[in-house]
Amino acid sequence: MQITVNGHPHHVSPEPGERLLTVLRDQLYLTGAKYGCGHGECGTCTVLIDDRLAYACITLAESCEGSAITTVEGLADGATLSSLQRAFIAHDAAQCGYCTPGQLVAATKLLATNAKPDEGAIRTAMSGNLCRCGTYPKIISAIQAVARGEFRLAEAAAAPPDGGSASARDANAP
Repeated sequence: MQITVNGHPHHVSPEPGERLLTVLRDQLYLTGAKYGCGHGECGTCTVLIDDRLAYACITLAESCEGSAITTVEGLADGATLSSLQRAFIAHDAAQCGYCTPGQLVAATKLLATNAKPDEGAIRTAMSGNLCRCGTYPKIISAIQAVARGEFRLAEAAAAPPDGGSASARDANAP
């Protein structure tokens, strides 16, 4: 079966009933999306399928034939982190980091559909992604900062907001 993941075509061979998360992790070695609950309730496995949010843990892989899938690995442009990824770092929005890939994918979708969301819209859009560490205020702050234009892509090569060097930032990038 053919799928496109992060802009690259792939031929995968899922077993009948196999979930997309398993194919992404075990066949394509894309381990950003995490297994959390296995029931589509926590959001650690959030991906975009044809620009729609989906929980990879409950999505049958065979239902994705011909689809374009975006995982957290596809949000960066090579070694250049996305505005949202840089904002999450600057705002310490990831504590343990387990939920971060799903949070980033969901927030990316939110900002693609609503470039200037208010706090209520952010809370609603992010409600399908749980953070057991409770960094919700920092996640919201990071999303708001990107919406305000504080993390433009053109600034990606510049020093990060904490004054560190770009090479130090890249060495510590997730």
